[in-house]
Amino acid sequence: MSMTKIADAFANGKAFIPFLTCGDPDLETTEKLISAIADAGADLIELGIPFSDPTAEGPVIQDANLRALSGGVTTDKIFDMVRRVRQTVSIPMVFMTYANVIFSYGAEKFLKTAAEIGMNGIIVPDVPFEEKQEFEPLCKKYGLAQISMIAPTSHDRIRAIAEQAEGFLYCVSSLGVTGTRSNITTDIGAMVKLVKEVNDIPCAVGFGISTPEQAESMCRQADGAIVGSAIVKLIAKYGRDSVQPVAEYVKSIKDACRRAD
Repeated sequence: MSMTKIADAFANGKAFIPFLTCGDPDLETTEKLISAIADAGADLIELGIPFSDPTAEGPVIQDANLRALSGGVTTDKIFDMVRRVRQTVSIPMVFMTYANVIFSYGAEKFLKTAAEIGMNGIIVPDVPFEEKQEFEPLCKKYGLAQISMIAPTSHDRIRAIAEQAEGFLYCVSSLGVTGTRSNITTDIGAMVKLVKEVNDIPCAVGFGISTPEQAESMCRQADGAIVGSAIVKLIAKYGRDSVQPVAEYVKSIKDACRRAD
């Protein structure tokens, strides 16, 4: 398997980045889902490692975390599943999880193993930019991108995060950011423009996107679209029979992203 790079996801036009919670409804289904959504046109996959207190998630993904954990999912079982998947799936993949999951496993062991099994990066939503040096030296040591998130915040902060960003930038449109009074930009196009002024890095938007129309609109303003809850909802509905409905949904969103090219 040739080494995939996160940049590959953005090499052929607008990227579609789906999210899955590993182990919901079970790891066997997650494994089938990864292969199916890669075949359906996903450019990069975010794999959520479940955590008992996922502070950045809404109720849909919180419920998926609880279902996965009550099914007995562990980090080691997820690593084994990725090893199997990587025999056939070559697109970039990143883990999304919480600092506690990494620390309780042992940060060095976690990041070293993630790299060895073929993961390309990590997203840790509860580690703010100001604390990213928590994992940065180890990520660099093992060749993993530590992917930063930006929300509508001050221009200076967006520029600072963009300057150090690697892999891609995860743009979150979260309204009602507290404590910032000046230069608030909820305009995704404006956020992306600010980023590109300091770093020519791909920007993907996670924005409560659920329809092809929304995905197309976001891809017109950024380099890619991220969809989580809408996919997790389908999995909650269909369980072990979710592979086909999810693959069809992913194809419809990827087609919309292509229309924005």
